[in-house]
Amino acid sequence: MEHGPLLVLQRISKRKPSASTALDLFDETALILESANEGRTWFIKEAQLLTRHSGIGRSYDALRHASSLTALIARNTVDEASRSAVGELLRAALTAFGSSARPDIVYFKSLYRFARDEGYPVKEQWFPTLPPADRAVAVTLLNRPLSEQSVLPAVVERLRRRLEEYLRGHTEIHLDPR
Repeated sequence: MEHGPLLVLQRISKRKPSASTALDLFDETALILESANEGRTWFIKEAQLLTRHSGIGRSYDALRHASSLTALIARNTVDEASRSAVGELLRAALTAFGSSARPDIVYFKSLYRFARDEGYPVKEQWFPTLPPADRAVAVTLLNRPLSEQSVLPAVVERLRRRLEEYLRGHTEIHLDPR
């Protein structure tokens, strides 16, 4: 997107509900936008739904983690060269949030991948700071498919917090102030 982040509004007609697609929070769409005031306010002229991640709403934890990840990406300016990789990360993460019983692991893996893909040396700098037992767990979390994961939620949370501490102290990634 050449204009960066935009606030976009959607008009939904009460008289013709089928004339526009009501969009949901995590929908992936193709949009045609219009502005009546030189780009200060944008409205959706046409919307094409590409993917609906409706499974996210079935679990509070999935919703919470998906919201945290999407807010993280929205808070951080992504270089144009990285946008397609971030788009792929988001698609994979939102799909996993909607279908996995472990949104905590999806978030941890996504946070690590986002930092790594943005060029931060998390493997070289953060990983060696972990105790050996935590390194082994982190390898399992990052490299095994979700269906093979059995790490306790408290352990995932501890590692996520350690990763967030590293990111706050050594990167320019703007995390949620927890």
